Order: sequence, then C-alpha cells, then structure tokens
Amino acid sequence: MTNTKSEAQTKNITEILNRQVANLNVLYVKIHNFHWYVKGENFYTLHIKFEELYNEVTLKMDEIAERMLTIKASPAATMKEYLELSSIQEAAGTEDARTMVQTIIEDFATVAEEMQEGLEMAEEAHDQATSDMLISMKQDLEKHMWMLRSFLGH
Repeated sequence: MTNTKSEAQTKNITEILNRQVANLNVLYVKIHNFHWYVKGENFYTLHIKFEELYNEVTLKMDEIAERMLTIKASPAATMKEYLELSSIQEAAGTEDARTMVQTIIEDFATVAEEMQEGLEMAEEAHDQATSDMLISMKQDLEKHMWMLRSFLGH
C-alpha cells in the first residue's frame, strides 16, 4: 500500500474543498444579510452573533482556500463560481429572526456533512493535514448548531 495520493483522490478532495470555499462564501454573504436585516426582540443578541459567525466563516473559507493552494489546487474566487458550486442557497431577504437562525443551523449541517465526506476522502488519501483541518471545522460548526438550536428552544 502506498502513502501517496492518486490523481483521482486529489481531484475528489479538491472538488470537496472547492465546494466548501463556495459554501462558506455564500454563507458569509447570507449571514451578513441576516446581520443587517434581523429585527425584533432578539435584535441585539442576533446582530452580534451573526457578526461573530460571518467573521468565523471568512476565516474558515480562507483556510480552506490556502490549503487548496498548498496542494497545488485552484480555489474558486468569483461570485459566479460560488453560486454554481455551492450547496447553500442565498438568503431570500424575507426571513424573520427565527427563520434566519433555523436556516443557519440547516446550512451548517449541510456543510458539516460535506466536510465529513471530505475528511474521509482525505484520510483515505493519507492527507492528514486536510483531514485535521476539516475535523476541526466540523466540530466548530456542530457546536454552533447546538447553541443555535438551544437559542430556538430545540
């Protein structure tokens, strides 16, 4: 058994990572939208939380893109590419505060599931650095999902 990645494994890992770059960029814009347009009795709490989340999402997106460059892959870098590659949909612009929170939970769940797929591919390809990065990010998303579900009383 060899410890080097095949071209097919590298291509699969690159595709998963590129989808996450796209997902996280769409999430950045979506959560920023929620930050600007949240209303109601939880405005202050959610306005601050949404800012925290979009800042964190940006750091994760940059880390994945830089990992891609490290392994000689090219991350998507345009809005057109992000929207084509993303599993996440843009905000409708009509969400109320509870719907905003529920939408983020669902989007984080989608990203976490895809990261799980990516980390399994990375482990199979003996790409420990990518695997470790995705494990850490997935754990962060799961913690945010728990906290947001708790906010909604679920």
